[in-house]
Amino acid sequence: MSITGDSQGRSRQLREKAQELNRAAERSTDPEERRRLQEKARRLEEQSKQESKIDDRGMDPM
Repeated sequence: MSITGDSQGRSRQLREKAQELNRAAERSTDPEERRRLQEKARRLEEQSKQESKIDDRGMDPM
């Protein structure tokens, strides 16, 4: 697998983890826990977007 493929896999994993955290936040009855989970999910989504941007630049054939 190429480096780009590894990066895409990591980006996908981050998005999946963020979705899991959002689902956990929806189930949480504790408002503080819900907020914490949502914030962590948001950070993972941002990280995933950043890695996707890097992937896109890395695939430029020149």
